Amino acid sequence: MISISQLQKVFTVTDGKVAALSDLNIEVDPGDFFVIVGASGSGKTTLLRSVAGLERPDSGTIKIADRTVFSNQPATWVAPQDRALGMVFQSYAVWPHLTVFDNVALPLQEGTQKIPRNQVRARVQQALEMVQLEEQIDRPSTLLSGGQQQRVALARAIAVNPSVLLMDEPLSNLDARLREEVRGKIRDLAKQLEATVLYVTHDQIEAMAIADKIAVMSFGKLLQFGSPMDLYRNPNCPEVAEFFGTVNWLPGELESAESNLVKTAIGEFSVSPDSITGKNVWIGFRPEHMGFSEETFSEKPNHFLADLKNKIFLGDQYTFDAHAANSNLVGKSRIAPKLQGDKLHIAVDPADLMVFPADDNNTKFIETSMANA
Repeated sequence: MISISQLQKVFTVTDGKVAALSDLNIEVDPGDFFVIVGASGSGKTTLLRSVAGLERPDSGTIKIADRTVFSNQPATWVAPQDRALGMVFQSYAVWPHLTVFDNVALPLQEGTQKIPRNQVRARVQQALEMVQLEEQIDRPSTLLSGGQQQRVALARAIAVNPSVLLMDEPLSNLDARLREEVRGKIRDLAKQLEATVLYVTHDQIEAMAIADKIAVMSFGKLLQFGSPMDLYRNPNCPEVAEFFGTVNWLPGELESAESNLVKTAIGEFSVSPDSITGKNVWIGFRPEHMGFSEETFSEKPNHFLADLKNKIFLGDQYTFDAHAANSNLVGKSRIAPKLQGDKLHIAVDPADLMVFPADDNNTKFIETSMANA
């Protein structure tokens, strides 16, 4: 449904040029809820705006439903209003001088997607019913809450029955509880409409909750894409691993090619042979994958002794800090660790270990991350 090939976009700034998109290739299947994530400056919003026609790339090709809407060879450009898509902006763009009806009706009354006047109110009513705002149809938009304004923007986008829906961080202005509630409704609505969705966010929890597929971007490049489970369990680099949650990192050295054992300052770790790519490596594991006990895990691999330094109760879980051989580690558990200062025997299942080569790029990223933690 959306095909992006060799897309490039360079911005000129005061101190030079910045590659916002660099030879980007992405395929979004029909009906997929496809989420683009990345830190600020990764290029995710530039990509979305390029698909919408609000930004003109320097080169490459964009196709929507097998129709080329941008290409530099041969030169092709389809205006935003002619791309037959809906868009929800981060700021919602709900006009304060208009009622809810007038806001939603605007694309149906103006431009290339307008419909006969006698059909407008019924279409607006239908769109508002889908976002559960039909009772607010004649209300001034200035009297709406933030969550209601977000739904008005969504109703306006779907009123034209688009096959493609673009969303630029539509939940970023909502409080945490409302954001959690609305994100599920957006996914359900998209599936009901059978629309292909391209959705931008910087929130990894939001991305994993709603996405069929996720693309992780950094400095204009695609690092990895796949299902939420794929990216969480099998990241292809430390940057992707850390985007989806905290990681405890340990430098290590492979003892021998046959043993699959990596020696670290806190002990030996058995790792999958497929994950070993060199003698010097970085081992990573997530806080939630640290099991602990007051007794030694004599029958389990990858165990070590640590000092409990701190624990915090968060309602549904505890987080705790542990110290082992000059390594500061973070753990999570539904069971409370013992008192501060106690010794903990910690074990990590080999299947939960991430192993990356200790090359310059990985080492620089991990050491910077550890220094900023």
